[in-house]
Amino acid sequence: MDRGLVDVVRRFNRTVTQRVGALDDSYLARDRPLAQSRLLWEIGPAGAEVAALRTRLDLDAGYLSRLLRTLEGEGLVAVGPGEGDGRVRTARLTDAGRAEWGLLDGRSDDLAWSVLEPLSAGQRARLTSAMAEVERLLMASLVTIGPCHPGDPRARACLRAYARELAGRFDAGFDPAGSGVEDNELIPPAGLFLVATVSTEAVGCGAVRLPADEPAEIKRLWVSGTVRGLGVGRRLLDELERHAAAAGAGSVRLDTNRSLTEAMRLYRSAGYQEVPRYNTNPYAHHWFAKPLT
Repeated sequence: MDRGLVDVVRRFNRTVTQRVGALDDSYLARDRPLAQSRLLWEIGPAGAEVAALRTRLDLDAGYLSRLLRTLEGEGLVAVGPGEGDGRVRTARLTDAGRAEWGLLDGRSDDLAWSVLEPLSAGQRARLTSAMAEVERLLMASLVTIGPCHPGDPRARACLRAYARELAGRFDAGFDPAGSGVEDNELIPPAGLFLVATVSTEAVGCGAVRLPADEPAEIKRLWVSGTVRGLGVGRRLLDELERHAAAAGAGSVRLDTNRSLTEAMRLYRSAGYQEVPRYNTNPYAHHWFAKPLT
């Protein structure tokens, strides 16, 4: 651990929490703490499913229930069954809640302007640019990667999104059944399937096959557009390579379609070299390999 880097992060956290009033029990002078105001904001005029709020805000179910009860007690929120499915609990703003939401919206603008107003035009540009970069890097730090059964709902969600994207980008469309990979090939010890998540939302995946007496093979590497450009694909690739090496593979290979130019840049930057065709995948135009050490 680099002590100097840790100290910078802690100092930044203290400055931000003080400047935005996160420690104030009357956030934005509305007689409620930040957590309640943030929840009210996330429910919004359109309402929101309670399960989605829990995921979005990464809150413990019990704590979220207490926050909702407080807002209900103030007459700002009503929690009940969702439209079309009584099993789904939905939070909606009351008339008073919508009025409060509008007030919070205006005061949030005022708070943001109070941060920018004392600065010169150049300083404002520097601050907002730095804030955008910090937001992206913080999002990257929230991504976790771990093994997952390919039949798990998170894995299936990733694979559906993967198939939809390839179908839209490949000249001849894409049918996952035609790529010749079965779920049982991606379960230890035959292989491994990884899922990247933010809170509980799946935002990326990747797999490695470990056939006997052959190089390991990377398959199904995909990253959601919500976190693309944050290094998630490289982290997935590195973890798959690490697992292949630990399993005894001396090299790893993969194939890709000519339309996936960003994927080819990733592979080349990670040390992969183009090799002759090694399979009959109808969607592949390029084949890559890399020794594992």
